[in-house]
Amino acid sequence: MDKILLMLQLQNELNISTNGENWVKGVTKNGKTINWRRCIYMESAEMIDSFAWKHWKNIAAQPDWDNLQIEVVDVWHFIMSLAIEEYERAMMGTIEDLAINISQLPSFEQLSQSAGEFAPTTVVMEKVESVMLHVLERGNLKLDALIADFFDLVVMSGLDLESLYRLYVGKNILNQFRQDNGYKEGTYIKVWNGDEDNVVMKRIWDENADIKPDALYKELAKNYHALTK
Repeated sequence: MDKILLMLQLQNELNISTNGENWVKGVTKNGKTINWRRCIYMESAEMIDSFAWKHWKNIAAQPDWDNLQIEVVDVWHFIMSLAIEEYERAMMGTIEDLAINISQLPSFEQLSQSAGEFAPTTVVMEKVESVMLHVLERGNLKLDALIADFFDLVVMSGLDLESLYRLYVGKNILNQFRQDNGYKEGTYIKVWNGDEDNVVMKRIWDENADIKPDALYKELAKNYHALTK
């Protein structure tokens, strides 16, 4: 429960920093509409591109599990944002209440187990599409069912609560770094010496298991500023 609460709090802080205090009302500080459902299904579609699903192109390509895991974490940003917004809109309680409710879902238990093997790619893609269907459906959102399918997807992707948490914190710091360096204005450079910044962030985490979030930010800054000199 503690890791779920911390991730929800970090996501709320990132949304406030990026979009302003009224982000939970569905609008940014610049007056642009926020649609978390659309964010989820568009980002979920990118998950499927981690696999050679096209019958007419690169049919023998190997699954890109590293990319899938990063995309899973990206979707988690949006699912948490949608959940916080839903709780605010329906006056269902605080972020702490949301964390408690998530941790009590039957599907949450499987995240406490050590990360296992990857699921067959066809099964993973079907689960991704289940996540998409929840947010494409018109009307009231079945939030618990959406989160349950997402947690299934986390496990299928070879992640557990600890690895989801670590990757989330890393991506949260990267997202903040992006915002601080021109991402919204379109001046940010996303590919660093041939590697996407997601890959660089994950490599720093993998090579420095005990690195703290502020140290990760500084390491990202060092790499980026060397690139932009």
